[in-house]
Amino acid sequence: MDPQPKAVVLLSGGLDSATALAESKAAGFTPSALTISYGQRHAVEIQAARNVARSIGVARHIELEIDLRAFGGSALTADIDVPKDRPADEMAHGIPITYVPARNTVFLSLALAWAETLGAFDLFVGVNCVDYSGYPDCRPEYLRAFEELARLATRAGVEGAGRFRVHAPLIKMTKEEIIARGLGLGVDYSLTHSCYDPSPEGLACGRCDSCRIRLDAFGRLGVVDPARYAGKH
Repeated sequence: MDPQPKAVVLLSGGLDSATALAESKAAGFTPSALTISYGQRHAVEIQAARNVARSIGVARHIELEIDLRAFGGSALTADIDVPKDRPADEMAHGIPITYVPARNTVFLSLALAWAETLGAFDLFVGVNCVDYSGYPDCRPEYLRAFEELARLATRAGVEGAGRFRVHAPLIKMTKEEIIARGLGLGVDYSLTHSCYDPSPEGLACGRCDSCRIRLDAFGRLGVVDPARYAGKH
């Protein structure tokens, strides 16, 4: 095994993916970052991903464009209002309209393709099933199923060159645990963007589910959220 094995990290520019990138380095991997512009209304996160990749350090950062607006079906890719000011119990139940159909499967497949060309067998994703329990593609059983798919669907897997693993170091952590861990790893959260419905200037709304969960977590930690918000939060 290489002294510093390679890994591909899905980097959206959000809080979780930035922490997952830092975790990959802490685990001894040399990460390459993959950022996907998929027609999301919060495209400001692409610049955030660039900033995070530079700050934490990656072997290479690739940006791909796949316009999922052609399919729609989500408040992030279609002309559907992003929910605002939802109570915590409502956010905790059901699959939210911000779910993008099959997004993680599409993204992980692209990460897998790049990993195979790099001779890497490790993929890192910042998915979390505590705060976003409604997303079906953020569950541990989904990630294990994808590992089996990778074994069956790749030359490297079929020839037994190695075993693909999907690392989700944050999957069972609360948002405040994620932030605390990231701060310990030196993640600069002022570079990240989490809002689903930012202003034209790229300022976070402070009212969508993602902003609410982020703000509440920083508040419980007694730490000021360094993100830029349109209102006073």
